[in-house]
Amino acid sequence: MEEIKEKVNYCLNCKIKPCSVKGCPLENNIPDFIKAVKEEEYKKAYEILSKTTVLPGICGKICPHMKQCQGSCVRGIKGEPVNIGDIENFIFEKAEEENYSLKEAMQEAEGTDTSKKEETSQNIKKISNKKVAIIGGGPAGLTCAAFLAKDGVNVTIYEKYNYLGGLLVHGIPEFRLPKTRVQETVKRILDLGINVEFNKELGKNLNLEELEKEYDAIFISIGANKSVKMGVKGEELKGVYGGNELLEYNMHPDYANKTVSVIGGGNVAMDCARTIKKLGAKEVNVIYRRAEEQMPAEKKEIAEAKEEGIKFLFQNNIVEIKGNNKVEKIELIKTELVQKEGETRLVPVNIEGSNYEIKTDYVVMALGSNVSDEVLDLGLTLNKWGNIIIDEKYKTSNSKIFAGGDLAGCKGTVAWAARSGRDASESIKEFLEK
Repeated sequence: MEEIKEKVNYCLNCKIKPCSVKGCPLENNIPDFIKAVKEEEYKKAYEILSKTTVLPGICGKICPHMKQCQGSCVRGIKGEPVNIGDIENFIFEKAEEENYSLKEAMQEAEGTDTSKKEETSQNIKKISNKKVAIIGGGPAGLTCAAFLAKDGVNVTIYEKYNYLGGLLVHGIPEFRLPKTRVQETVKRILDLGINVEFNKELGKNLNLEELEKEYDAIFISIGANKSVKMGVKGEELKGVYGGNELLEYNMHPDYANKTVSVIGGGNVAMDCARTIKKLGAKEVNVIYRRAEEQMPAEKKEIAEAKEEGIKFLFQNNIVEIKGNNKVEKIELIKTELVQKEGETRLVPVNIEGSNYEIKTDYVVMALGSNVSDEVLDLGLTLNKWGNIIIDEKYKTSNSKIFAGGDLAGCKGTVAWAARSGRDASESIKEFLEK
């Protein structure tokens, strides 16, 4: 408790709130919830958070805070920023400990403005008998469902797996986000009165046209879980895995006394590398074609990976994966960073004649995600990357269907996915009121 007091007292409670307005994708009222904690009004702090998010226990743990809220903190100009993530995490843990109701917190967050409450009450009456289907129970789907259910909409989530949380469960390792934390969060959301149908997958045992007949609106948020391929020779060899698939299906081979090469520089690459090391690999090499300072992964994740004995090969590009049916080694080439006309960041260029080989037993491609193939058959307009095209109201080419999260090309963090779900819920409510 003393540690939290020290953290909240460090906050300047800025009036312009750059941490909220500029830094937080969800625009959480950070100075106000910190002030409430400072005054030991923990329930009020939870209510302030619940106005904009239903995932404080998740975002407090895994958000890239230094690129978002803490990166915009005024304290950070001349020193260390306020540790906003830890404070948000504390509020969620206090809500669990004291059994604060999410439903009550969200209702209280509506405020005390009588005229606004009356208007809200009338709108709720219009939509309380409406039905909305949410396809996909990840951050975007859960958030959309919660903000709809709060206002009396009859919501059913259709989920591919036998659990909710999406990438929060199968895309983020236990050491970064405990599964119990996801379960606690999901329970709070479902207590809003949300229905769930598990083991329902689009294109298999879930038909979009049938759902259109049954529901007044649909929100699709099935994510983008298909790993990007490099297209290099040897990628088809046994022992080459996609980063997302590796984490999602937990299909790890026996790494004991093995060398593993992870290709990529984002948080998925760090998650894969650290998971593999913890599972007993002798050596793990992260191969990234740019310099360390250009890695998109969180600095904290990189530092922790180094502490765990993971090696980094910066400014190296993969040329070919070699082996006889199975991976035996990879050919790399060194790169130099050059400034090209029209490019805002330095571009890696292969240095001719700098090729060399390293032995490896497995290769993990952690280069990003693409949308799954089932999206192609939904009859919705897609962009060239396969994402569903949405307008500013998250509406697709079908006026009854909305989409969000990675599937719709929204910025790829949990907070941005949640923001898309929350904003889409407002658009869906407007649609239902007509």
